[in-house]
Amino acid sequence: MTTTTEFGLPTVVVTPGSEASTKLTVRNDSDIVEAYEFEVVGECAPWTSVEPARLSLYPGTSEQVTVLLRPPRSPDVRAGEIPLGVRVLPAERPESVTVSETTVVVEPFLQQHAELVPERRRAWRSARFHVQLHNDGNTPIAVALVAAEADDQLRVTVPAEPTAVDPGTRVELPVRARVGKVLWFGSPLPWPVRLTTTSSSGAAVPPASGEAAQTEELEGELLQLPVFPKWLLALLALLLALLLAWLLLVRPAVQSAAREATDGRAEELVEVGKQQAAAAQDQPAQERQPGGDQPPSGQQQGQPGQRDAGGGEQSSSTIEVRTNTGGQGAGSYVVPAGKVFRITDLVLANHQGDEGVLTIAFGERTVTTIALETFRNQDYHWVTPIDVPENSTVSATVTCARPGTPASGRQAPNCLQLLNVSGALADMPQG
Repeated sequence: MTTTTEFGLPTVVVTPGSEASTKLTVRNDSDIVEAYEFEVVGECAPWTSVEPARLSLYPGTSEQVTVLLRPPRSPDVRAGEIPLGVRVLPAERPESVTVSETTVVVEPFLQQHAELVPERRRAWRSARFHVQLHNDGNTPIAVALVAAEADDQLRVTVPAEPTAVDPGTRVELPVRARVGKVLWFGSPLPWPVRLTTTSSSGAAVPPASGEAAQTEELEGELLQLPVFPKWLLALLALLLALLLAWLLLVRPAVQSAAREATDGRAEELVEVGKQQAAAAQDQPAQERQPGGDQPPSGQQQGQPGQRDAGGGEQSSSTIEVRTNTGGQGAGSYVVPAGKVFRITDLVLANHQGDEGVLTIAFGERTVTTIALETFRNQDYHWVTPIDVPENSTVSATVTCARPGTPASGRQAPNCLQLLNVSGALADMPQG
């Protein structure tokens, strides 16, 4: 053994953020002048240095160097006992390297920060917050959270037991604020949320004097919103006024105008049919068309009028169909023998507003099927006539679901539809 080393103190106590030192004695037991360099090993190496960094000794002499410890005030430097080693490296005889060891006691310190997130909540009755706890010290802490009593109507719920927080970590504690009563109307109502955090060390080694416990006050706010804000009440009142105006003023006027229009059109069709029937009775018997017998119940047969450019005479027929509720009725017009009815116009009248189904057929052809409740007056026109040959029928079949209400305001006893067919009644072409 050519080199011996010895620390002056068995343990070194240091507080993070400050400086401590100890002496290391180095003795040259060799027979030559030796130069020594120093290397700190272990967890203390980042914040420990040796002064001077190089030492020369004559044979049989010794000298002391200073070991400086400057731990930062950081959670990375944990409180407790840490081994410190200094390797002494001889320059001339490197094989005789030696390591001297001692113990460093790092004192604990408390440094924490609490934050209420968010500081303000908007809710109708209940809101959730959380407290963020940051432990920036070098020792575990236990944090207790207490809610201050601000009002009997506000209840703040926090964890019942203290929460442990390790150095350099962050935890979140749930907080719930609830108001006792619902705010139905009015302006938003603020409720203060006040909390107190108390932090105490959880380390085996107590912290320095004055750091046994720390408290911190936190403040937030719960803004209680009304269920029905003022602008919503005003909007509802406006909509209600518009609805009443529609039901009491506009709707009756529209319905009355529609009924008057449909009833007038239906009466016009009935009057035209009666005039045509009277004109047919006034004509001489020899001028009447074959097959001109009285039509069956539920129809009126029209009679020829002016000559058509195609060689026939203008003719029209009005078919009236009355049907009981839930029943089916039909009316028809039969084309006279030796004639062809060239239909160009079709007018439908449902002046009562009945509900049901109307089917119109020209001979074997179904022209249309239409729901009664979809129209009051409906008309069809064809540029190219639809020919219905002799002895064929123009028929209207009605299935009555529900009689309507005419302008009189009283529901009709049965369904009533009118069908007016117009065109030219011409001779059948000779085969």
